Amino acid sequence: MRLGTTEEDIAVADMVARFAPEQLGPKAAELDESEASCTCHLPGLAELGVMGMNLPEAWGGPGVSPVAMILSLVEIAKHCASTASMIGAQYLATDSILIGGDDAQRARWLPDAAAGRTLGGFALTEPRGGSNPADITTKAVREGEGYRITGAKQFISNAGEADFLVVYAKTDPDAGHRGISAFVVETKQGGVTVDKPEKLMGIRAAHAFAVTLDVWVPLDSRLGEEGTGFKTAMKVLDNSRLDVAGTCLGLSEAAFAAAAEHMGARQVGGHPIGDFQGLQFMLADMKLRLEASWGLTMQALANRMAGERYTLEASLAKLHASETAAFVTDRALQIHGGYGFTRELPLERYARDARIMRIYEGSSEIQRSIIARQAMR
Repeated sequence: MRLGTTEEDIAVADMVARFAPEQLGPKAAELDESEASCTCHLPGLAELGVMGMNLPEAWGGPGVSPVAMILSLVEIAKHCASTASMIGAQYLATDSILIGGDDAQRARWLPDAAAGRTLGGFALTEPRGGSNPADITTKAVREGEGYRITGAKQFISNAGEADFLVVYAKTDPDAGHRGISAFVVETKQGGVTVDKPEKLMGIRAAHAFAVTLDVWVPLDSRLGEEGTGFKTAMKVLDNSRLDVAGTCLGLSEAAFAAAAEHMGARQVGGHPIGDFQGLQFMLADMKLRLEASWGLTMQALANRMAGERYTLEASLAKLHASETAAFVTDRALQIHGGYGFTRELPLERYARDARIMRIYEGSSEIQRSIIARQAMR
């Protein structure tokens, strides 16, 4: 039991830990190879309540703590990082409605999403507006009793399978980030065009898409007042950075366990390779970084649960955990030698899956800028 966890948190994580190796692990390599969507796991995840773990009971969630949610993502990512990423995209969409919407909108969209009956996507990133959301060019112009939304989004997770997207668009193009508003858009209505899935290096079963929009939505699709979308998105991204940290912890834990086991089993010259000091130092450095990432993530969760602002802590956790995942998965592959480079073992998949973690939900460079600005305050 880690500092900051409760017996209830551990019970939830244990439930997911029993599900993941039985249901997710056996299909992970096949989904990666075929690039088929990990949404095939939705029924089982929904039955566990995973798809709504970010939501309170009032809006259909199971009522678990943020700690239990992150521990569950860790267990899922140990066996399929694609599935953890797909779930994270659902949380981005539903957190947008939870944070930015009113009770009528929450009642309309959240219970079905929490139950896994609907899937959401978070449409913020654009071809020329990723790291700086204020640069987005998608527009929402008043038209009758609603808005006409026009523009293009890029790398939108879940979009091809989603029932709804939370689309961030400029309602006042001259107001910078203060001119951004958020809208819930049903994907099945006319005017939403989703391209084929991107050909990704890693998390290949978590599909991402380019989306083109020329769609009319009613007034009650707007979340909050005009111009509040940027504020909503920033709060959502604080949450999401902890989701990414949890996914990174899961990848790192899986790679670390594989390396430690291999060092005890693999023999050279009649001795397990774990007897060699060079490899011992590698394993020690992996463990050190992994435990530091756990500590930063748990600190951010503590601030979140205390109702305190945790932008700095979320960025610290996301940055450290994502760079730790890169380090640990690479070293684990190295410890396995040539076997690690083959696709018979999951080490190369872990390394590929870990690579995106330093890019999405705010790149490592963006996290460093956030951390520096927060520190200077």
